[in-house]
Amino acid sequence: MRLNEVVYTDAVPVDGYGAGFFRVGGAIREGAILTGAAGTVSWGGYEDRAALLALAGNVDVLFVGTGVEIAHIPADLRQALETAGIGVEVMNSPAACRTYNVLLSEGRRIALAALPV
Repeated sequence: MRLNEVVYTDAVPVDGYGAGFFRVGGAIREGAILTGAAGTVSWGGYEDRAALLALAGNVDVLFVGTGVEIAHIPADLRQALETAGIGVEVMNSPAACRTYNVLLSEGRRIALAALPV
């Protein structure tokens, strides 16, 4: 079997997560996060639309991690993101982190907004 080292060029992967935190690029971040090529910042949750809409033109898909369980995001938030040209994929936070890391390793234009588990 041949193993290839994964190289991340534009952003850093989510290394881990736990109760109330994420580890991104080796740094612990408490609470919800928004991460992508522009870096990692704290995210204010669904009400923090400005941070998500600022991604327009820079990402093709935003993965939204809804915590432990998958849940719907507010319909008006989804509509605003899609109107801005941002594709939205909603899943629980563990799945969102894994999917983000895989597509990040492929060099895709993506971002992750995730609520902690």
